[in-house]
Amino acid sequence: MRIEVFDSEGNKYSIAFEGEISRDKALRLLDLVELLGGVTASGPNPGVGTIAGDKSKYDKMFVLIQKHFPVVWFSSRDVQAAYEQEFKEPISLSTVATYLSRMAGKGMLIKTGASNRLKYKLTSSPYAIVKQQTTNEK
Repeated sequence: MRIEVFDSEGNKYSIAFEGEISRDKALRLLDLVELLGGVTASGPNPGVGTIAGDKSKYDKMFVLIQKHFPVVWFSSRDVQAAYEQEFKEPISLSTVATYLSRMAGKGMLIKTGASNRLKYKLTSSPYAIVKQQTTNEK
């Protein structure tokens, strides 16, 4: 597993972890990230707004959700609007809905509502976020 964190000055920290990953180890790793200044109690990573252009739409969308919707329920239209404003590039509503569904399937998001009125929320489990980053590395 590898985690990359950017601080407010644009410095990049790469943390690699090898071996069996338990919930306790993941939480300790996230504590270390917080100590480096990557995650604060007041919100997500301050360097989130400077997402590199070489990230996939999926990755950019997940970071965007962490930045704009850390504790609130949101819809696919909310994410679409925020994505287009943040990255100044179009993204179809069907692409957003597909990615949100995949994130919910991986346990990164909680999903509720009827199929035409789905709402999502970030899961409170830090393990799900670490797990998502791990699966993207493979």
